[in-house]
Amino acid sequence: MSAQEGKGAMEHCDALVIGGGPAGLMAAEELARAGRRVVLAEGKPSLGRKFLMAGKSGLNLTKVEPAAAFVAAYAEAGGWLSPMLEEFGPDAVQAWARGLGQAVFAGTTGRVFPVAMKASPLLRAWLGRLAGLGVEARTRWRWEGWDGSALAFSTPEGPRRLAPGVTVLALGGASWARLGSDGAWAAWLAARGVALAPFRPANMGFRVAWSEHMRPHFGAPLKGVALGAGGARSRGEAVLSARGIEGGGIYAVARALREGAPLTLDLVPDRELAGVAARLAARPAGESATGRLRKALRLPPVKVALLQELGRPLPRAPGALAALLKALPVPLAGPLPMDEAISTAGGIRREAVDAELMLRALPGVFAAGEMLDWEAPTGGYLLTACLATGRHAGQAAARWAGSG
Repeated sequence: MSAQEGKGAMEHCDALVIGGGPAGLMAAEELARAGRRVVLAEGKPSLGRKFLMAGKSGLNLTKVEPAAAFVAAYAEAGGWLSPMLEEFGPDAVQAWARGLGQAVFAGTTGRVFPVAMKASPLLRAWLGRLAGLGVEARTRWRWEGWDGSALAFSTPEGPRRLAPGVTVLALGGASWARLGSDGAWAAWLAARGVALAPFRPANMGFRVAWSEHMRPHFGAPLKGVALGAGGARSRGEAVLSARGIEGGGIYAVARALREGAPLTLDLVPDRELAGVAARLAARPAGESATGRLRKALRLPPVKVALLQELGRPLPRAPGALAALLKALPVPLAGPLPMDEAISTAGGIRREAVDAELMLRALPGVFAAGEMLDWEAPTGGYLLTACLATGRHAGQAAARWAGSG
């Protein structure tokens, strides 16, 4: 076997996109629309696997709210992402979905979903459109870094090397490795001089060392609560598990918790402190604490159990018990594993790319999606930014290729 055969045959291509998630699919579409012949390489057996996973909970596409509030959800990355979100924000995402034959609706919170409430019809239509544009999808093509100036892949046919005219990387972050985003690319980019921020979990659950007392409540939804962490506050739901606490309400304050803020639960967020104390004081003096909580405030069993678990010994004074109900501290033992997080922070730093999302250290190589160092809560922000950055990088890559 020759040295070249051992490394894999060399193939030249017009444009290469690596990663078959939303950002990569959007980049491939923009390149193809600009007349480039696109090869789309995906390491897994099929495209859009994490996209389909997101669709199991309804596929929250975006969120309808004022532009300033939408951009603010990205915190310090908002200024960086703002031009891309202006070009392809919530209105454009909805129009895009409708263009693929998927009607959408906005819920009471402004979150936008397909009427079908799943991802598969939208993905099928999108892949059909890409095929019609001539995009060549190659699945089970796992990128393994560079071999000189070529990009090396392991494939079902053995090692292969591609020499593209332009490349868009859209390999995701470092969570849900079984769906394709394992963060392996970070070492290869760092070796090429690309500045990276360490990966950190985002939109994740946290460990809590529950006692056996809580076991009957594992899996129970915790509704009608407010979660506080530093200055952040959420009215979303949470779920108790054997390992801790997770769910949308926790994800909304996860960044503050990750950075060390303590977690508190307001178990009666629609009642004022004084009103809670008055209701408790009105109960008979000899009544048990559990009886007072259930009869005065109609607390469900999971809330009573939480109060008994985390607030023992429960104070008898109505004012002190009311204060505990309004700010019950939850001792956390760190985040759940990063691979289980909905998304990750970290990745390619802002200063490592130009305004077109081209890597400064690697001319002709662009990056999009969760590879970039930004984070946002769930609620439509994640998918919108992946689509917007994929579109931006694809268009820029097409211009770069056309200028050569």
